[in-house]
Amino acid sequence: MVDRSPLVSIVGAGKVGSTLAQRLIEKHLADVVLVDIAVGLPQGIALDLLEARSLEGHDRHICGTNDFADTAGSDVIVITAGLPRKPGMSRDDLIATNARIVVDVTRQAIARSPEAILIVVTNPLDVMAYLAWETAGVPPQQVLGMAGGLDSARLQTFIALELNVDVAEVSALVLGGHGDLMVPLPRYCTVRGVPITELLDEAAIARLVERTRNGGAEIVQLLKTGGAFYAPASATYQMVEAIVHDRARLMPAATYLNGEYGITDLFVGVPCFIDRRGAGKIHELSLTAAERHALHTSAESVRTNLAIARAALENG
Repeated sequence: MVDRSPLVSIVGAGKVGSTLAQRLIEKHLADVVLVDIAVGLPQGIALDLLEARSLEGHDRHICGTNDFADTAGSDVIVITAGLPRKPGMSRDDLIATNARIVVDVTRQAIARSPEAILIVVTNPLDVMAYLAWETAGVPPQQVLGMAGGLDSARLQTFIALELNVDVAEVSALVLGGHGDLMVPLPRYCTVRGVPITELLDEAAIARLVERTRNGGAEIVQLLKTGGAFYAPASATYQMVEAIVHDRARLMPAATYLNGEYGITDLFVGVPCFIDRRGAGKIHELSLTAAERHALHTSAESVRTNLAIARAALENG
């Protein structure tokens, strides 16, 4: 991607951000700047990870900071900052507070790295991706939301557990907003190319679909003090890797739609090619009438929440 070492800035040193930082440096993908408003938190995490370098056998650098000036020249900016879910909360309950946070950090980060690809992880993810794009004033291809990769990985895991097969044999696909109305597509979920519709009955598939939709909430209920972070960090890592190595990987992500799938002016999860330019060509799947309706229903939920977020921002 660049002659120098790739630089990834992660905004938010919570569990998702710090786990992603660890993955990026220990897999030797990029140098990392970890920025957070909490004084000492990103610095402590960075120092701990630096002290592990000789043990992990890499020489990547990580800097912890409270100053966005240190993020200057980033190739990728990942936004994880925001309030996490608590038991009983939906992703949508976080709209007002996280909207203000995402707008603020986007403005500060993009001012130092105007060419950076933005990956938004903060929930509700599709809404926050739109606000980040609107705030940054960059081409829509330069902004992505991490959603479909995580949701698809969850469904992939549940299918493998249900059939007692190697998870590497399973391929899964989830579209739509990163919320309760996400759209898992069983017809496009396979085990070694065989659709799960030929391997599982309708009741089992419905159960796996529902568990996928509630995948994040299930973890929140178990942890009681926060949400998932290992799998979200892994899903984000895959996106960063595709950008840094210019992979042109086809994966589901929240990307800007301007007529694709009949949806206009929204960030919604669909398959797209991801490379050094960010979101490339969007692949339009052949959907049944029911699948298309479900996708549009999910998109309208995102649109509603976007209006709520904008109203919250206007009211201060």
